[in-house]
Amino acid sequence: MGWWREHVVPRMADRLLDSEDVHRLRARACEHLRGDVLELGFGSGLNTGHYPPSVRSVAAIEPSDVAWRMAGQRVAATSVPVTRAGLDGQHLQITDDSMDGVLSTFTMCTIPDLDAALSELVRVLRPGGSVHFVEHGRSDDARVARWQDRLQPVNARIAGGCHIDRPIADHLRRSGLQVERLESRYDKGPKPFGFLYVGWATKPVPGAR
Repeated sequence: MGWWREHVVPRMADRLLDSEDVHRLRARACEHLRGDVLELGFGSGLNTGHYPPSVRSVAAIEPSDVAWRMAGQRVAATSVPVTRAGLDGQHLQITDDSMDGVLSTFTMCTIPDLDAALSELVRVLRPGGSVHFVEHGRSDDARVARWQDRLQPVNARIAGGCHIDRPIADHLRRSGLQVERLESRYDKGPKPFGFLYVGWATKPVPGAR
């Protein structure tokens, strides 16, 4: 990681994604989690205050040492055991069919190969397990999407590889997950940066109809 991405981007994300509005979205994403959960892009631990009592443990995937250190107090404050389980969502060192759920908030926009990461999530999820997400990405309004295409090169440099033009819903649908609920809308602020995807998807149970 370069200096900007390693030292500035985690602090910028912690500040920008710690608002009341974003925490409401985090609470929605965490609401039905249970058992052993993998959190993709743990960051500075902003979701820890929203884990429900039904969560038994959290395996945190976080590439940034700075973000992990920033998360220290939040990890210590939660009653849920949290361990750093890896650095790269594209290559998980986790056993097949071992996770009850996955949590991803504002992470899928940044992973270089999202399809590879989603394939890994499907692999480690137990059949019937679910991926809960709040993400931003490509707007379904062609005019806004054109602006996203124009702004993406600058955004990627400033925001550590974040893709505001990534069609998150398309990636989810071709992942092998079954999308159970998907809401899309604009958050506050400039539309090219605030098109949200909120929902969950499940890993199919073999033989189920």
